[in-house]
Amino acid sequence: MRLAFFGLPLAALLLLADGHDLAFCVLSRKDTPGRRRLTRLLGPAVHLRDELTEEAIVVKMRDAHTELLVSWFFTGKLPMSIIGAAERGGIGVHPSLLPRHRGPDPYFAAIDQGDRVTGVTAHRLEAEYDTGAILATRELAIDPRWNAWQLARRLDRPSLALLRDTVRRLAAGDRIPERSQDEALATLAPTPSDDDCALVWSWPIDRLLRRIRALAPSPGAFTEIGDEIVTILDARPAAAFPRALAAGEAAVVDEHAVIRAGDGAIELVRGEIDGELLDARGLVGVVARSRELVIG
Repeated sequence: MRLAFFGLPLAALLLLADGHDLAFCVLSRKDTPGRRRLTRLLGPAVHLRDELTEEAIVVKMRDAHTELLVSWFFTGKLPMSIIGAAERGGIGVHPSLLPRHRGPDPYFAAIDQGDRVTGVTAHRLEAEYDTGAILATRELAIDPRWNAWQLARRLDRPSLALLRDTVRRLAAGDRIPERSQDEALATLAPTPSDDDCALVWSWPIDRLLRRIRALAPSPGAFTEIGDEIVTILDARPAAAFPRALAAGEAAVVDEHAVIRAGDGAIELVRGEIDGELLDARGLVGVVARSRELVIG
């Protein structure tokens, strides 16, 4: 099948290995693994996203007699003029079980909202992000210890496998049933704002720990300890803490840095200040210097 590909080179290289003809490629970024290899294989058929206008892309796709547009982690909205330039339209794979968590950061949303299961969805591309008819899904149980980066890595393999399988089936002429998304079940997963990254210490422990994992390692959940802005990358429930602490107050307890939460306290395991990584001992030092209550 003659494909137009938009996204990261890894998926394009796998589609080539599957025997598909990549007539036209637009890559999301220059600094991404596989770009040089793909360029060696396809030469002038490979472009970066800002090199061509929308009109030029449409012309090149039509001149190449593109049958299907395939998108995998393309960081921009594809106009319907481009999608429609492929004879059979376009498909993509989104790292959630659509219509849940539409948008750019479903990893944050899945962990922050306490989902036990997520997955990947192959779907038709439409004018609005992540709204097209569902072609196929694969589920993945979420380990409650994972942070956002770990969840994203666990979804890469099923995402690529589903993409390849869906393109293979379409190329073979399979009639894949298409299921419209139920708008009543739709939720959004926007990029976390600065307010989302600021920890609210009146929250219960479980909610705080989910927020920390959902934002780790980047952009990271942050809090003020004394005069320092600390990004907390890992934490766990504290075994002990002074009951006199108010929510958000920090202390050193038995050589552990702890902060009082709404229904207990958390122990700081790993963090960062101005790009400098801190282990548990380093975080104890931050708390000790903060002139907050120091115990034990």
